[in-house]
Amino acid sequence: MNPVTSTRALARRNSNGLLVLVCLAQYMVILDVSIVNVALPAIRGDLGFSTTGLQWVVNAYTLTFAGFLMLGGRASDLLGRRRVFLGGTALFVAASLTCAVAASQGVLLGARALQGVGAAIISPASLAIITTSFTEGRDRNRALGVWGAMAGLGGSSGVLLGGALTQGVGWPAIFLINVPIGLIVVLLGPRLVPEGRVAGAGRHFDAAGAVLVTAGLTALVYGIVRTDTLSWGAPGVLAPLALGILLLAAFVLVEGKLSADPLMPLRIFRMPRLRSANLVVILLYSGFFAMWFFLSLYLQQVHHDGALETGLAFLPMTLTIVAASSLAPRLVARFGIRNVLTAGMLSASAGLALLTGLEPGSSYAAPFLPGGLLAAAGLGFSLVPATIAAVQGVPAAESGLASGVLNTSRLVGGALGLAVLTTLATSVTDSRLAAGVGTLQAHTDGYRLAFAVGALLCLLGAIAAATLMGRRAEAPAGSVAEEQAA
Repeated sequence: MNPVTSTRALARRNSNGLLVLVCLAQYMVILDVSIVNVALPAIRGDLGFSTTGLQWVVNAYTLTFAGFLMLGGRASDLLGRRRVFLGGTALFVAASLTCAVAASQGVLLGARALQGVGAAIISPASLAIITTSFTEGRDRNRALGVWGAMAGLGGSSGVLLGGALTQGVGWPAIFLINVPIGLIVVLLGPRLVPEGRVAGAGRHFDAAGAVLVTAGLTALVYGIVRTDTLSWGAPGVLAPLALGILLLAAFVLVEGKLSADPLMPLRIFRMPRLRSANLVVILLYSGFFAMWFFLSLYLQQVHHDGALETGLAFLPMTLTIVAASSLAPRLVARFGIRNVLTAGMLSASAGLALLTGLEPGSSYAAPFLPGGLLAAAGLGFSLVPATIAAVQGVPAAESGLASGVLNTSRLVGGALGLAVLTTLATSVTDSRLAAGVGTLQAHTDGYRLAFAVGALLCLLGAIAAATLMGRRAEAPAGSVAEEQAA
């Protein structure tokens, strides 16, 4: 074989191995956001959780995941992406194993919180590794398409895996599944992941900024998730929300005026594409994230499907997200970021709008399946171009920061959307029950309102993408035919 050809083939194999490895870790992280939901009744039965306490099996993970994202992203820039990525994975594996063997509520909740910290390290580091390891253009867009597919696959397959594992093996298996995945990443990582440390970094650390942003995001998300059991006007919600806003305002002041070596240089927000992409992602996840939650409730509470049946019902949506995410880079190469992102957001909005037609006696074939497929395609066609836009042109030294910002937008948008839409749906359900409407119809009416508001949020995201993303991005280097071949 020609030496040049051999070298190129080896480089491609190494880059493919790197991509598979970081996407495997990202899949594991996103999987743990959703896989727990179906297992909650079994966990409550074994460990004696109250209904109020049970929500913290989910919230302990979400809270620390969101709170430490910015810190995790910047740490990968300052300390070396490989070191931070593998350290976060090792922490995640250890916490998962502790969750599986937990014999008390306190141990499980503490381990779930540590899982969230590990996830906050892995997720921005994995995106930063892709951003700095692949050349901007066709290669990077292809890699981001696979990364986006894994993110969507993790969220949507969690219900299926959670149902199968809980029903067939027991709830500890939903945590044990992370152990072999994480060990593969830790063992192969030193050979495949480049160090990625910025020259001269690490001499100074913005401790004040790190404390303020972590505490601010944690307080903000804590206030949001407390709406599960409290009203939006309750002191237990308003106080942490106000504290979170004050701490984040102080963080902006420190970063912009006081810190000599800021954790988050504010100049990064001068990039219009990064600002616009994060706004669209917030709207996308605010409207879309709740879809899985409400459709799962609809199938189990209205249709009385079991955990495994519910998971299987989501399988077509899972496959659609993977297909759309894989196709999105080629569409970006041909039509540009703005056009693909706008079309994706419109598809998500149309799918959620179709779901407003659900009734207690609706069949799976309509409107559940077409609505779910359109919305799932919209997620795949939106997340990938938004990610490409968010990291396009960002200096390598700040790729972890940009990744942390994007992941924070996704998680905070999802948490905020779920809290608001749950409040609205519950309010409608309660008022319909008080009016004497049947239980199944009352619940369905609440879900329909949530889908309608979600559709509106995604429509606003489409408008934002069309008006704020600027001129369409130039096609990456190389012809469209080359892109399709890749």
